[in-house]
Formats: sequence, structure tokens, C-alpha cells
Amino acid sequence: MKNTIHFSGIGGVGMSALAQVKAMEGRSVSGSDRDFDRGRNLDVKAKLEALGIKLFPQDGSGVNEETAELALSTAIEDTNPEVLRAKERGLKIWHRSELLAAEVNGADTIAVAGTSGKSTVAAMLFCVLEAAGLEPSIITGGALGQLRERGLIGNAFRGKGKILVVEADESDGTIVRYMPKTGLLLNISKDHKEIEELNKIFTEFAGHCGRLLVNADDKPAAGLLPAAEVFGFNAGAWKVADVKTGPFSSDFKINGVPFTLPAPGLYNIENALAACAAASLYGASLESCAAGLKSFRGVERRFVLVGEKNGVTVIDDYAHNPAKITALLKALHQAPGRRLLAVYQPHGFTPTRHLKNELIESFVTGLNPADMLIMPQIYYAGGTVSKNISSNDIVSGVAEKGHSAVYYENRAEIPAALSKLARPGDIVAVMGARDATLAEFAAQILKAL
Repeated sequence: MKNTIHFSGIGGVGMSALAQVKAMEGRSVSGSDRDFDRGRNLDVKAKLEALGIKLFPQDGSGVNEETAELALSTAIEDTNPEVLRAKERGLKIWHRSELLAAEVNGADTIAVAGTSGKSTVAAMLFCVLEAAGLEPSIITGGALGQLRERGLIGNAFRGKGKILVVEADESDGTIVRYMPKTGLLLNISKDHKEIEELNKIFTEFAGHCGRLLVNADDKPAAGLLPAAEVFGFNAGAWKVADVKTGPFSSDFKINGVPFTLPAPGLYNIENALAACAAASLYGASLESCAAGLKSFRGVERRFVLVGEKNGVTVIDDYAHNPAKITALLKALHQAPGRRLLAVYQPHGFTPTRHLKNELIESFVTGLNPADMLIMPQIYYAGGTVSKNISSNDIVSGVAEKGHSAVYYENRAEIPAALSKLARPGDIVAVMGARDATLAEFAAQILKAL
């Protein structure tokens, strides 16, 4: 009997997450990916095969007599041989966003929304729900350390319980298709879209939630939805006290219960509080939340300590928009007297042009006088796009305000340059999104020191 769901473009973050969840549910799953055909992304390929997912070349052969449905990502064109074969056979064709919405709407879902912190809060929430014995599932954009340690890709898991934690992304507008039992709105700031457009999206999302929790400490979010239930450092039923932040960990109390979190900065304490507030709606005690967060293993490229060499510490982080950059720089300055060498690669010409002034401002206000900004050229993912902006425009804007800032047209020159620049006590922070080679780049910097 035809029962296989075939994922075209299965190697992508969103597609691989859904494919894993379907396989863990016991469904027959197959897939294809151009990267696999080119010998790339082979770790993901191996981990999908370990779950029993059958992988094919992307030549149409994967859509066969076993196939019942085809799932596509936006990257798959109508002329793709798998799409043509599926149409020929009259198969149901799902877009990734439709399939994800069906998962969200069929479970007791907590949808984590907001401009910044979604991946981290979703990961923390998964950890505290597991610690509370609730056996949750998760679909998210950032790989969880906990799940990677179990031999998984890390961006998805199907637990035995009823709760699904999902990272609800506003950038492609699919968030408005979700009907979650619980919505969690962390913050609103200019990123891929202007504030007015974000306000519309989050208002519509709020209307689809069974109940909504909003961060009272984020004025744009709290102001947009004044009737929602709130959490905050001193809001709703919550009180955060005795905060001690270091460059790599934080200690604090929530409602008198002591927490130790292996992640730095006030923004991560805010993330932890959001996770606790949502988990409490499902009966998780603060004590079990504290136990879950103490063993939090982080999220891929969210404040990853790459290593230390000759007294220089290298950090790798996903910070790419002004709010995330500001929060990270503030956290890193919890280490007094340590100079920061910030290496920032913007992700795409359109977002860089859109956020140019805010990016300059985040570095001007976030860097100390002794610090330095180092920027390679903007990451180009392909497609037709106007390239009338450069990383050098950001560097010039920051330098004009009196900060040390350097532009490298060739990114490969940066590790050697840093090996000459860096001195014991410095922190090198690699920042940026989308580019899968950035973690490897951070490792190259460590090696060069």
C-alpha cells in the first residue's frame, strides 16, 4: 500500500525537522536533496538514514509506486523532476509550511514567537518540560545540544507526550497559519520586516492562540497586546532576583527558587523566564525547571564556546540583527577588562540594506573603545539581488564614530590577521546567520591563533 511521504529538499532545516518527526511517528519517509547529490551536508544525510529514511538522488526516482504524498520547500521549482512525477501520478503535494501548520494544529502546541530568542527559548522549554516528565516533542530552527548528544540532527524530536514546542517564524508569514493552544511572544523589533508589518502579523497570530503569554519587559510586545497574560522580571506572577551574570553563565532566582544557567547575559535569563512561564501552564514546577536549565546544552551557533588558545577565547553566535548583536555584545562585556574582537558577517544584501543604520548603531553603542569590529563581505546565498551595499558601508559608519573597524573583501584572510591582532585575554566573537560555513570559520580562527 502507498504510504510513503517523500521530502524534496530534505536536507534543509525546516524539511529535515518535519521528516524526522514523521519517521519518529512511525511513518514511511523518503527524501532527496541536491546537497547530498553534490557530496555536501553528509552528517545530516547519515542521521536521516539512521532513522530509516530512504534517500534518493533528486532525479525523480524517489517518487515511485510507494509514494503517497510529496512535501516541498520553497527552494524546489515547479520544473523539478520530483514535482513533475508527483503531478503525473496525481499525488497530494504539500508545501513545508502547510505540513508544519498541520503538525502544530494537531497537537497541544506551544508556539514560541518574536523577533529574537525563539530558538533558544524553544530549546530551553523542551529541556524544562522533559525535566518535568512531560515527554514533549519539538520542531525548531536551531539544533539542540541535548538532541545532538542522542545522535540526532537536533532540530526535531517526537516525544511520547501530547505537548509540541515549535519555533514560530514570522519572516515568511507562515506563523499566521498556526492555531496553537499556547502562544508565547518574546519581543518585537525591526528585522526582516518593518515594525508596522510585524505588529499586524503578531496581532493575527495572537488571535489564533488558545491563550497567550507576552513579555512585559518588551514594550513593543506588551503595548501591542495589553490584554494578554504577562511574564517579566517583576510582572504577572513572576519575580526575578539575585541576578549574577558572568561571561559564560548566570545565577538568579525566580520566585525564590535558585537557578544556574550555563549561558550568559540578561537576555538569556529573560529567555529562561519565558520558558519557565510557559512550562508552568502545563504544571511544571520551578524546581524541575531549574533542574532542566542547569543541564541545558545550548543551541547550535547560539553562544557556542569554540575554544581557548594562547589566552584568547573564541565564541560562535547566530547574532545577526541589531537586537541580537546588542544583547551579545552586552553579555560579552560581563568579562571586565577583556578586549572584544567582533567578527560580523551580514546575511544577505537586502536585510543589510534594510538594517544598515541600526547595525551601525548597535556596534557604535555596543563596542568599548578598545574593541574592534572586523567584517568580511556580505554572505550571498544566490538568486537575483541588488548588490548596491557592502560590509564596508557598515565598517565606515562605525569608524566615523571613532571605533576601530576593518573590512576584508576576502574572508579567508581574517584568521591570519586575527592571529597577529589577538593578545591574551581577548574574546573573538564570530557573528552571523544563514551561512552554514560560519561554525567552521570560527574553528579556523581558533586554529590560527
